[in-house]
Amino acid sequence: MSETNLNRRDFLKLAGVSVAAIGGLQIYRRAEASSGGPEGEHQWAMVVDQSRCTGCDYCTLACRAHNDINPEISWNQVIETGAISGKQVYLARPCMHCEHAPCVDVCPVQASTYRPDGIVQMDYDRCIGCRYCEVACPYGARSFNWEAFTGRNPAVPQWGQPEVARRPRGVVEKCSFCSQRIDRGLALGLTPGIDPDATPACVVRCPTGARIFGDLKDPESNVSQLLRGHASFRLREDLGTRPRVYYLPPNGSPEA
Repeated sequence: MSETNLNRRDFLKLAGVSVAAIGGLQIYRRAEASSGGPEGEHQWAMVVDQSRCTGCDYCTLACRAHNDINPEISWNQVIETGAISGKQVYLARPCMHCEHAPCVDVCPVQASTYRPDGIVQMDYDRCIGCRYCEVACPYGARSFNWEAFTGRNPAVPQWGQPEVARRPRGVVEKCSFCSQRIDRGLALGLTPGIDPDATPACVVRCPTGARIFGDLKDPESNVSQLLRGHASFRLREDLGTRPRVYYLPPNGSPEA
């Protein structure tokens, strides 16, 4: 390995701080395309390059604007996990859109379901606010809407314009991979992950290119190529959830 790669001490440190932030990870030398979950024409996934993430929170603010989120709630969190070789490392955490999602399994009214493209979607009209899904999610990616959000959104217009309706009081809400942008873009012949108008807002607004989005079903997509050529990990893969969010660890380099 070159000097830019993780040494054993830094690797163990990274694992330790990520466990502290979320609660465990497993490392894979070459990530394979997901299987065993929903199988539509597309299978969307996100890659987060921890070497590039600076903790600027642009992703959180863009998400909050485009999805008209209460400023007391974050669908996208950016967590400090400690330093590696003197550089602060961050863990950006949207919904994992798991292939085997505990939130879907426990919902008694089918308010949480899988789309054919792998996105775990919420039907806010069906949600009864039992919060079973919030408790079941091992990633802390869901938030309960305690009060109706009726005030001004401080992230608008600087970080974008709302594209979806506000959720009512008494429901659990979460990241949707900006499915409204994906669906609108596909209808216009655009490519999610390539064309900004068809790509999740957090990916588009990241100033360092730390977030990458694309189709696992396409072997030539940006995410497929990244995962073939780089070491990666997924959070709490030991639980069998098979997340659709992958991480490239700090200072990782393409494999031979």
